[in-house]
Amino acid sequence: MTDEERYLFDLRGYVVVPGAIDAETLARMNVWLDAKAEEDPKWRGQQDNLHLDYLLTWNDDFRCLLDNPVVLPYLKELMGDQLRLDHDYAIFLQPGGGGLGLHCGALPYDPSQYYHVFQGRMYSGLTVAVYALTDVPPGMGGFCCVPGSHRNNFETPASLRSLDPPSEAIVQVPARAGDCVIFTEALLHGTLPWRGPGVRRTLYFKYSPCHSTWSNATYFPMESNPSGPAVEHLLTERQRILLDPPGIFQHRTVP
Repeated sequence: MTDEERYLFDLRGYVVVPGAIDAETLARMNVWLDAKAEEDPKWRGQQDNLHLDYLLTWNDDFRCLLDNPVVLPYLKELMGDQLRLDHDYAIFLQPGGGGLGLHCGALPYDPSQYYHVFQGRMYSGLTVAVYALTDVPPGMGGFCCVPGSHRNNFETPASLRSLDPPSEAIVQVPARAGDCVIFTEALLHGTLPWRGPGVRRTLYFKYSPCHSTWSNATYFPMESNPSGPAVEHLLTERQRILLDPPGIFQHRTVP
């Protein structure tokens, strides 16, 4: 991170990385998704926050986001060189859809999603890289948060959690197609109803420090996992390291 990005992340709990996906790759990804939408209605976008899982099995362009060289340095600064992908999914919202109430925040304390600073270094638990595949203009809804709530010292009042109407403390975070919003799950955040002109396509890659996991579920369809198509043979060595199970003593360093 630059000094400014570091300062703003510590202040707000998130940072926007512009152009995290290049224009050519972004176009290919949307063409691929358009074709899937022609085949199956679930890919066309929903009115709720329905998850589409197993992004790593979609194709190489999506799989390469696992260790995106534009985004990975930010994640390593927040979680160290030993980090892992905890889970991933996509949410595609039709106009008028969505609305996910505010959740998380620094209190009550959750040992899987936290944020601290010690001796000039940031330590974040579950941390999210959210990729916008379509534009998210100001005022159109989508990802929102209460900036600075990753460091709050009092529990969130029930009145603030409501998105109907949203409190003036809640900020919608705009992004251009190809941008990545990185935030700590300790941040109080949610989703405002989508009012954009087309489908809001967003991808969520959620990472944890090596010692931590948000859930004991098996998320990734490797050769040993019967829950989905295997992808292990398609991964680079660095990508394999990012899919290591949680642990401290045997976890490998991400180059």
